[in-house]
Amino acid sequence: MNRWIGSTGDGVYSVDEWTRYGDELRRPLMVANGLGKAKTVLVVGAGLSGLCVAYRLAKKRPDVQIELLEKSDRCGGTIETWNKGEWLCDVAVNATRAHPSFWRLVDDLGLGDQFEPSNPAASTRWIHTGGRNRKLSPWLVLQQGPFKVLRGVRSSRQGKKSVAETMPIPTISDAMTLGIVNDVSMNVDADFLMPSMTRFGDEPPIKWSKVKRKMVQTYPMFTPNKGATASLKGGMQTLVDSLVSTLKSLANVRCSFGVNITTPEALAEERNAPLSSIVWCAPLRRTASEFTHLNVYAVGFTEADSRSVPVGYGTLIPDAHAPISGVLHESDVHASPRAPAGHRLFRLMSPAARGATDDEVKQSLHTYLCDAEPVIFEKIGERRIPSYPPGYMASLEVLKPEFTRAGWCYSGVSITHLAAEAERIADAF
Repeated sequence: MNRWIGSTGDGVYSVDEWTRYGDELRRPLMVANGLGKAKTVLVVGAGLSGLCVAYRLAKKRPDVQIELLEKSDRCGGTIETWNKGEWLCDVAVNATRAHPSFWRLVDDLGLGDQFEPSNPAASTRWIHTGGRNRKLSPWLVLQQGPFKVLRGVRSSRQGKKSVAETMPIPTISDAMTLGIVNDVSMNVDADFLMPSMTRFGDEPPIKWSKVKRKMVQTYPMFTPNKGATASLKGGMQTLVDSLVSTLKSLANVRCSFGVNITTPEALAEERNAPLSSIVWCAPLRRTASEFTHLNVYAVGFTEADSRSVPVGYGTLIPDAHAPISGVLHESDVHASPRAPAGHRLFRLMSPAARGATDDEVKQSLHTYLCDAEPVIFEKIGERRIPSYPPGYMASLEVLKPEFTRAGWCYSGVSITHLAAEAERIADAF
């Protein structure tokens, strides 16, 4: 397996770099060698990745012009927050796991007073199997066969294995991958989803436990509890709005909408610019079949009607015949309000492949939530999620890319990956 080129130049990152980025250093950093020589950098895609990259580059190099090119009429891409009166729900990502890169981004944007840890009472996750909810925990995994899991993890370190092979407990592995990338575990690359477990890429020069202790000391705001998440008042749209506002205030940044660029090569030819000046933050050369589709619903009940639903993070549903694959307890999780007083808000995910109608999704509330009539039930959006088949991470091993690549397809499926990737690109700039 090729080793990613680190900033030390020999494929091995320093302790300081591991302290700054942690396991993100296992992921590819696909930066063109000539990027730092560009007088104008063209960032394609104004989703969260493109916004973060443009922000980090523009702040580091005010002498370089940054142009952000977006084919739609809005910034944010996958990140979008729906609201209706006092109801508020993120259509895609709603919170962030703990990582110093994201904390640094929030701090640098001056959003510290709007950033809060999740409700510790809402950390419980369930998996719905056999007609009932079971608490998702290490004990549940051990009950299914610890030696089976151990053999799977060891096998995955050969590379190019699926999550199903790495964690050979179908209900748990399917629930996990459906909840993260909207696909069953046999179709998902273990190296991409859990590179630390499969030991993809470089290993830190010191024990991982020591790296984590060092990382804990670098959080610029509150230090998160183990396993906790955090979120922003007003949803993740708050982050997008702040990035857009900041970029508008920078003299060396401009954004163009309605620009339909199909390939980096076409853009380079049109602008008479070197390929190395392009940062591609959009899907590239992917067909419709290389995405899965997800329908998202917001559902609200009064607290009285939903008292039978325990406070928690959510429920994963791996049953392919169920109308939905998961329920997130939006108003339970966040410290800031997501529903009117005396009410609770839930978010439902329905994979398009299951073919459920809106009415079938609504009927499923009796099974997965409660029998009461919801106060609000609304489809709030649709999302396309890239596919990450086994061997996907290994296929990204491009040591000398002609143009820089960033975004969900390369960094990972969490916004912490995007924030860290943007910083790493700026470090190499």
